[in-house]
Amino acid sequence: MTYSRGATAYGQGASAYARVGVESGVMSANPHQLIVMLFDGANTAMRAARIHMQAGNTVEKGKSISRALDIINNGLVAALDQEKGGEIAERLGALYDYIARLLLTANLRNDEASLDDAERLLDDIASAWRDIGQPQSA
Repeated sequence: MTYSRGATAYGQGASAYARVGVESGVMSANPHQLIVMLFDGANTAMRAARIHMQAGNTVEKGKSISRALDIINNGLVAALDQEKGGEIAERLGALYDYIARLLLTANLRNDEASLDDAERLLDDIASAWRDIGQPQSA
């Protein structure tokens, strides 16, 4: 019994430590890094959704897809600056909308191909975003 309480306390402590780590990472990140963190979070949620989909765990799959959708809609889309970004921001917004629809299809139909497409598209955008944040060598 003592062991399980200790394991629970350890799990809670590890979870709290992870939250503090994420919070301090967010507090010290520049705007470019914050967007990278959003991409990473969405990708992590989609990978979790795939694992739950393959395991037949519908509830957790739905939670993971909802988390990815929340990051995309309330993080990535919200970060778009339509005024400064112009056509690029508009096209990214349309692409994020398409990715969200793919995720909804993946969730409703248990469709791994739609999840694959959503992951691939978001990975491509994330890769390009990371590249523009790299210092240019002379």
